[in-house]
Amino acid sequence: MFKKLFKFGKKKDDNEEIEKLNETEDTNDVAKEITEEENTNKEQKIETNIQEPITEKDKELIEEEIKQDEENTKSEAEEEPKQDKIEQIEVIEELSQEDDKEENNIEETIEEEKISLFDRLKQGLSKAKQGITDRIDEVLKSYTKVDEELLEELEEILITADVGVNTTMDIIEQLRVKIKQKGITDPMDVRVELKAIVEEILTNDNSKLDVSHSPTIILMVGVNGVGKTTTIGKLANKYKKDGKKVLLAAGDTFRAAAIEQLEVWSSRSNVDIIKHQEGADPGAVIFDAVKAAKARNVDVLICDTAGRLHNKANLMNELGKVFKIVDREFPEAKKEVLLVVDATTGQNAVSQAKTFKEVAQITGIVLTKLDGTAKGGVVIAVKSEVDVPVKLIGVGETVEDLQDFDAKAFSDALFGK
Repeated sequence: MFKKLFKFGKKKDDNEEIEKLNETEDTNDVAKEITEEENTNKEQKIETNIQEPITEKDKELIEEEIKQDEENTKSEAEEEPKQDKIEQIEVIEELSQEDDKEENNIEETIEEEKISLFDRLKQGLSKAKQGITDRIDEVLKSYTKVDEELLEELEEILITADVGVNTTMDIIEQLRVKIKQKGITDPMDVRVELKAIVEEILTNDNSKLDVSHSPTIILMVGVNGVGKTTTIGKLANKYKKDGKKVLLAAGDTFRAAAIEQLEVWSSRSNVDIIKHQEGADPGAVIFDAVKAAKARNVDVLICDTAGRLHNKANLMNELGKVFKIVDREFPEAKKEVLLVVDATTGQNAVSQAKTFKEVAQITGIVLTKLDGTAKGGVVIAVKSEVDVPVKLIGVGETVEDLQDFDAKAFSDALFGK
């Protein structure tokens, strides 16, 4: 009531309205200034955008810039193929380096494989080494001079190691000549000469089993129980891994379970097999195998044969029939006749080799189970007395333990490097 009468609150309200009006005016002034500034800027921009007339000098400068741009573009275009070529060369060099690395790895792998095979050979001949060279070393160390008594002791060791009487006498005679020629007085020097003589006896140009010719037929002969079928299986496995097409023929139809045993090996090696029932004619099996080998373009045909050795007449009849079939039906094939003998049988192995040589054209000998005998001298005896090269030796049960015979490697493993 009093406010209304004396207008106490009105003055305050008026003051507020005046302040609002003042603020509005200030705002308008600021807006006006901003608008004027914007207009000024626009005018400056418009003035800036107005182009002056282009002079001749400007034209020359522009043309020069355009020309320079074209040259730069051209040089860049030329530079790109060069860069591509450089990159290609770098890629080729990298690939070449990778190829070199792969070749080195392959060479290292081959070298490792060779070392592994030699280690296997040494391990397989450990018993033979104990029976021959370790005994020889003991004798040589016990002597201070080289005389006949020393040679007699060496002779005894060689004979008891199944080197054979004839072969031993020949070795000792050669040793006697070497000692006289070179004037050897140190007993340990005799060992070096003995190793050289043994290596020379075992060395033969035709000692390697060569199946590079396609087709090749391998006929395995030998008495029962020498490891003939197992050797066939190991050979099949080896040649299959080498990329050759292999076929087996179960020609030993008389021995119980011989066909089944060969079937197991064919399954392991993933190769085909030609077989008949037990007791069938071996010649018929070989005939069918030859026909199959021709039809299937087989590289290597490996034939098992009967292992009965009742007398020479029966052996001649059975093997003669097989050889005639092969000669008549498969003349284009390279023929190998391998005699398998058991090294643990000693001099009996030499007798078997002599008997089979009389009735068959043996091209090579396979000596199995060398790891199981201390009388490894049978290798020397077989080679010397039968005069047929030893082509394969078995120094263990695995596939890798059937090795190509190498006279130097054998001597190194037996006598030590």
